[in-house]
Amino acid sequence: MKCPFCGDQESKVVDSRHSEDGSSIRRRRECLACQRRFTTYEMVESLPIIVLKRDGSRQPFDRNKILSSMVHAFDKRQVSMQELDRITTEIEQTIQERLEREVSSDTIGEMVLERLRPIDEVAYIRFASVYRRFPDVRSFVREIDRMSGK
Repeated sequence: MKCPFCGDQESKVVDSRHSEDGSSIRRRRECLACQRRFTTYEMVESLPIIVLKRDGSRQPFDRNKILSSMVHAFDKRQVSMQELDRITTEIEQTIQERLEREVSSDTIGEMVLERLRPIDEVAYIRFASVYRRFPDVRSFVREIDRMSGK
């Protein structure tokens, strides 16, 4: 690891810690030449994922789009940002584990719905109404009936 202060290539690891979500390791290093300390982060390199949109276009996967859509669904509802971030990370990891380089936006939407339903039914319906593009009130009512087991 190249020292950011003197450029020397030799350093030793003084301390290592896992991040809270377990996705990276923080390493505190000391340069053997100048004895200054610096921090590095080690994480698994993930391959880029492409999202296949309904209109046939392709876009790079963006976890912030999932998070933003859930924030809108939970508007004025009781949920922490940590919970929404946890769900987003869980979805992102599930997609990465599939080892497929392309995933449809429909698949992502279903993954979000699957995780919202047990947390908050109102947020679930809000998300579903946008994601499933309910054309009329009857479609909306059918989804509510389906949720309630009618």
